[in-house]
Amino acid sequence: MRATHDFLPDAHIAALKPLILNQYFDAVDLKIACDDSGQILGFCGVHDGNIEMLFIAPEARGKGVGKQLALNAITHQAATKVDVNEQNDQALGFYKHMGFRVIGRSPLDGQGNPYPLLHMALN
Repeated sequence: MRATHDFLPDAHIAALKPLILNQYFDAVDLKIACDDSGQILGFCGVHDGNIEMLFIAPEARGKGVGKQLALNAITHQAATKVDVNEQNDQALGFYKHMGFRVIGRSPLDGQGNPYPLLHMALN
């Protein structure tokens, strides 16, 4: 998470981790990418056509894992939307490359914090 969310303070990330593990995973259709040994390389969660989470292990970044998970979300999980933190340039570029475009903006994130969200949809 730190690799793409460097704008978040450590305390905010620490508060998000238990929410992700204890609540958010249960709220999404979660798909996991593993290597041949079973090591988790990344995961993607979709709910109601929205990619709610897409995280890639640092050692797997740049190797197509995110693209594979996103394509699966689009093709098999009917994902057509995603919200991206405005400060997350890597995610914004990734989703634009995947065919999403910005259709709106919210000044606060999903927890009501001052980290603006860009709402994106597939072209």
